[in-house]
Amino acid sequence: MKIEVSDTHAQDMTTWRRTLHRNPELGFEEHETAAFVAERLREWGIETHTGIGGTGVVGVIQGALGPGRNLGLRADMDALPMQEQTGLPYQSVRPNRFHGCGHDGHTAILMGVARHFASHRDFRGTLNLIFQPAEETLRGGSTMIQDGLFERFPCDELYGLHNHPPLEPGRVGVRNGATLSACDLFRIRIHGVGGHAASPHRTVDPVVVGSALVQSLQTIVSRSVDPLQTAVVSVCQFHAGTAINVIADQAVLEGTVRTLDHGVQAEVLKRLKEICAGAEQAHRCRIEFEHLQTSPATINNAEQAQVVREAALAVVGPDGLEPDIPPLMASEDFAYMLQEKPGCYFFLGNGGHMCHHPKFDFNDDVLPVGMSMMIEIARRRLVA
Repeated sequence: MKIEVSDTHAQDMTTWRRTLHRNPELGFEEHETAAFVAERLREWGIETHTGIGGTGVVGVIQGALGPGRNLGLRADMDALPMQEQTGLPYQSVRPNRFHGCGHDGHTAILMGVARHFASHRDFRGTLNLIFQPAEETLRGGSTMIQDGLFERFPCDELYGLHNHPPLEPGRVGVRNGATLSACDLFRIRIHGVGGHAASPHRTVDPVVVGSALVQSLQTIVSRSVDPLQTAVVSVCQFHAGTAINVIADQAVLEGTVRTLDHGVQAEVLKRLKEICAGAEQAHRCRIEFEHLQTSPATINNAEQAQVVREAALAVVGPDGLEPDIPPLMASEDFAYMLQEKPGCYFFLGNGGHMCHHPKFDFNDDVLPVGMSMMIEIARRRLVA
C-alpha cells in the first residue's frame, strides 16, 4: 500500500527543515535543535527522553496491539564548521556553522515519521526514534551507546538514511555489506631544525620532509594495497612556518585513511608508521605519528537491506530503486550502532551539490519520500 503524505505534512517538514537550517549547531552543541525536536515530540504525545549521549533525543512509541519487535529509526542532527554560500532566504545565521551535509533534512524526516506514528499506533512492538548528536565528529553514535542507549531503549534492529546528491532526487539506493568506509584520523608532527632561509644547510627543513612524506604516503594505496581492494589516504592539512624568510623548525600534517576491509585498514596504518620511521632516518629529524581516532565501516545486514529494497519497491517502484548501489568512501558513526544491532543504512537521492560543498542544500522535495520509506520499513517490521 502506497503511503500518502499530505501537502500540509510535507510543508510542515519543509518548515521544520528550514528552521533547523537557519540555526545550525555543531556536534554535542545541539541544545536548541534537541529542544526543538523534543518539544514537537511531546506535543504529539510521544514519550520523550533527552540528554542521551549529551544532546541526543529518543522518542518512544508503543504499539497499540501489544508486544512485538523493538525497532530503531535514527537521524543525525549536527551541522558542519564551515561557511554557507547558498544565499538562500533561510541561509545559516551563524558564522562558520552550516547544515552542509543535510542533517537538517534527516531530522525533519524522522520528525515526520514521529508525528505519523503518534496517531497511527496500530502495530505491535515498540518504535524508538533516535535523534543522534555529533555524527560529523564520528563520536555521537558511540557516545549514545556508552550512555546506555540500547539498555534503556532495546532495539532488535536499526535503520538510518542519508541524502545522496549523485543519486537522482527521490530514488533509493541500498546494498548488502560494507556501504561506507572505516575512517582513521592521523597527525604527523615533524621536528626539524629551523634557521635562516639563506642558510638551509644549517637547518633540517620540515617543509621538505613533509613534502616528501605527502608524496610517499600516496604509494601506500598504489603499492601496498591489493588493487582489488579499496583504500584512500588523504593528507588534508599541512602547517608550517611563520615568516617568509625563516625555515620553520616544525611542520604538522593531518589527514584520513578510508577503508572497507579491516585487514586493509590495519595494513595501511602499519605502512603509515613505517614510512614516517623511514623518513625520520632519511632526513635526520624526529617524527611523531599520532593515530587520533578510528571508526568502523558501516556494514549492512543482508536481511535488513532486503527489507529496505522491498519498502522502496512499495514507495518508489522498481525504477526508483538502486538495489546494489556502490559503496562510498565517506564514513558514518551509525557504524557503531550496526556493530551492536543488525540493521541497514540506505541512501535517498537528493541531486544538487555534493555534501560538504559550501552551496549544498537539502532537497525539500524528497522529504516525503524519506518519510514514506521510514514509515514503510516500520510497518513491515511491526506488523500485527
